[in-house]
Amino acid sequence: MSSKLLHVSMVAQSRPRHTASIIFMHGSGGTGPMAKEGIKMVLGKNMSFPHIRILYPTAPQRPYTPSYGQLQHVWFNRHSISLTAEEDLTTIEPMAEEINKLINQEVQQGVAIKRIILGGFSMGSSLAMQMGYRFRPDIGGVFVLSSFLNKNSKVYEVLDSSPHRSYPPLFMCHGEKDDIVPYAWGQHTFKKLQQRGIIGEFQSFPDMYHCTSKEELNLLHQWILQQLPED
Repeated sequence: MSSKLLHVSMVAQSRPRHTASIIFMHGSGGTGPMAKEGIKMVLGKNMSFPHIRILYPTAPQRPYTPSYGQLQHVWFNRHSISLTAEEDLTTIEPMAEEINKLINQEVQQGVAIKRIILGGFSMGSSLAMQMGYRFRPDIGGVFVLSSFLNKNSKVYEVLDSSPHRSYPPLFMCHGEKDDIVPYAWGQHTFKKLQQRGIIGEFQSFPDMYHCTSKEELNLLHQWILQQLPED
């Protein structure tokens, strides 16, 4: 099964060239254009910045075990949607290589690696944590919307093996009424990352389910500008 990225949607910066980049990865079963339009529906406009280009890649289709093996646009396979399940590293690692290529394309266009942030919604932000805390700790930040890492994630093993390394800051948001990824799973992930020296913040939304909200996206917008100020 191919792990290559499909179409990459984009929201361009308003200035002639971008000096920073965001890679936003959609949730399971979605696409890059769907993630972009979903944010636009919530905000009433595209999320955009004068100096930052936002890329919305689409994951390839692969058989997805929680959907009884049906083909879905997912970043990797899960054996089950459970905090205690083992990660499917055979699908995570090839996809990480593809996201790394996308990161390198932005660097080749003159964007400093510290001015590239990765994040997304649900499964997309789970992959963002894999990237920031396993494969590309040199990036400028990681944001996580309604997501988690498995209890025995390889991420924790990597962090334990390099306790003095510098890692990107973390911004996590989670709805307390999430009925797909329980709120406690997000809290658990944040706590385990904090225990390993990751600096970040965790925002709770009492009435939010497994979705995004305007308040959440506005807070994310502010956080991004703190990490990626205009030159």
